Amino acid sequence: MITVDQALDRIFDLLPILPAEPIELSEAAGRVLAAPAEASRDQPPFAASAMDGYALHTDDAVPGSSLTVIGESAAGHAFSGRLDRGETVRIFTGAPIPEGADRVVIQEDVTRAGDRITIGDKLDPQSNIRPAGADFRKGTRLAAPRRLSPSDLALLASMNIPVVQVTRRPVVALIATGDELVMPGENPGPDQIIASNAFGLKALAEAEGALVRLLPIARDTEASLRTAFELAEGADLIVTIGGASVGDHDIVADVAAQMGMQQSFYKVAMRPGKPLMAGRLGGAAMIGLPGNPVSAMVCGKIFLAPALRALLGLGRAAAPRQRAVLACDLAANGPREHYMRSHLDTGRITPHSRQDSALLTVLADANALLVRPVGDAARAAGSEVDCILL
Repeated sequence: MITVDQALDRIFDLLPILPAEPIELSEAAGRVLAAPAEASRDQPPFAASAMDGYALHTDDAVPGSSLTVIGESAAGHAFSGRLDRGETVRIFTGAPIPEGADRVVIQEDVTRAGDRITIGDKLDPQSNIRPAGADFRKGTRLAAPRRLSPSDLALLASMNIPVVQVTRRPVVALIATGDELVMPGENPGPDQIIASNAFGLKALAEAEGALVRLLPIARDTEASLRTAFELAEGADLIVTIGGASVGDHDIVADVAAQMGMQQSFYKVAMRPGKPLMAGRLGGAAMIGLPGNPVSAMVCGKIFLAPALRALLGLGRAAAPRQRAVLACDLAANGPREHYMRSHLDTGRITPHSRQDSALLTVLADANALLVRPVGDAARAAGSEVDCILL
């Protein structure tokens, strides 16, 4: 068996960064920016008013002074003339500052009668002007790679960038295996169960930006598995669920090897999730997940999600961890890294009393995985531990 870190490194070695493609900005939410995007203009492109008020020369901003209003500047409708000393222009937020003005007095600080204003005694000391280029200058770059957020899209739009280069979405082929499985909505026989893992893993992969092909259940025969692998043609990543252990009916590895899979590893020192394998099959990377529901989902979090981020060019990085305070005593851990379904609340973490890898109710109730290192000594309540958010 190899360690979790070794397994993750070997999976990363199987994964090239996918090529970039152009996409309309309106369709780019959540996509990964593959190349820096460069602003084609300053923002704001002119000195603009930050408030509603009156634009004037600083030397005229004196309590009690009276000025003549000679025009108006609104967003999209600039005042075209120039103001001189003793003159002012009514101005609105976002409007260009007229030539000759270098200050905006807010409307609350003046009184107006016809085309005259008088500045009051309590004068806001701010200039209330946003300088040209105060947000960004032409040539300013939005760095890549990055997953594009709503704020990023707003920034790119203001940079006048209608099309961005993003990493192509990885195509994942999901293959659940086993004679015991039927799809949700079907009537299982007395010795069958509902296929659940593929639906959780599909959601996990799609949340990372993948396009997922949920293939028909592969039965425990060479012919059925061969057909499933053939249907996976064109995928960047093939993920099998179940059939990766050492039982008489666990034939995924054998069939994949017959079809040319170059295996990178088999078995990882972790719980849940020991019977994990990975390799390359044709033009795709392949990850063989265990069949137990919790094992499959935990391995999805620990291996599949980082693999997809690597394909997208977001780097070779494990699932992020944070520290938490243990809320109860824990016995010593054994020879495998343990990912315990837990509940994290205000910095304190409580592992569930039942850690059986078949219990999806426990996983659904958990919001974190408490990570126990190999051979970790007994820990008392109040100890600091690592955890991964779910």
